Amino acid sequence: MSSNLPKVAWIGLGIMGSPMSENLIKAGYDVTGYTLEQDKIDRLVAAGGTGASSIAEAVRDADVVITMVPASPQVEAIAYGPDGILENARRGALLVDMSSITPQTSVDLAENAAEKGIRVLDAPVSGGEAGAIEAVLSIMVGGEQADFDSAKPLLEALGKTIVLCGPHGSGQTVKAANQLIVAVNIQACAEAVVFLEKSGVDLAAALDVLGGGLASSTVLARKKDNFLKRDFAPGFRIDLHHKDMGIVTDAARNVGAALPVGGVVAQLVASLRAQGDGGLDHSALLRSVERLSGSQV
Repeated sequence: MSSNLPKVAWIGLGIMGSPMSENLIKAGYDVTGYTLEQDKIDRLVAAGGTGASSIAEAVRDADVVITMVPASPQVEAIAYGPDGILENARRGALLVDMSSITPQTSVDLAENAAEKGIRVLDAPVSGGEAGAIEAVLSIMVGGEQADFDSAKPLLEALGKTIVLCGPHGSGQTVKAANQLIVAVNIQACAEAVVFLEKSGVDLAAALDVLGGGLASSTVLARKKDNFLKRDFAPGFRIDLHHKDMGIVTDAARNVGAALPVGGVVAQLVASLRAQGDGGLDHSALLRSVERLSGSQV
């Protein structure tokens, strides 16, 4: 291990956290990980990392603590309290929260951490499981310029587009906008798929030609096979996109921004979840369009 690289603690080794932490190990970082499932810790150890039996143990000697958990309640659970990050990380450590949470949670975390001498960046990501594995994530960051500058080499081992968007909470605000665009885009693709199929067109051919024109998008390229094969194994679960649509609609209401189409898509995501599809990939928005169009799903 290269001794001049910061020591990293990684909390949260799920669909995104596992491949991301492994990319840091490949880049030469000393990574100690903790998560709730022992098999995920074992996977990190097999990749060359170190397992920890608690958050406190993981963060004690870390220069940088990275968190990647599902939502605001989990961030608060791992950050606060006697067993949490703020009580156990050392003064001067940098906490990089890569979860997608409410902007206000990020602002509050930064304020509370500052009292302990811990610096914070909110750094949510876009690109899904494939982007995590390939280390080509888009990373939107909120916080101080100096902290961003010190974290950038590490973030470059995880993603390709890494941008400081403003003060604490700004990364989360941009992530919320990202999730709005992605959900509306998937919904539009899903409607097109049902329209094309009901019209008797060769779907694969149609999606190929659409992918070469103005209708092309990363969403269409990444999700084309999901649509063609009706393969909704989760890269990004409907449950999580439901959470994110709640974040963006709430944050938009707070600032006085109208999201008429976003509001409709938020309801479609919620209905999909209510019908038991919350564990499927967000490309399963296709299922709700099929149901509305009279298909047995």
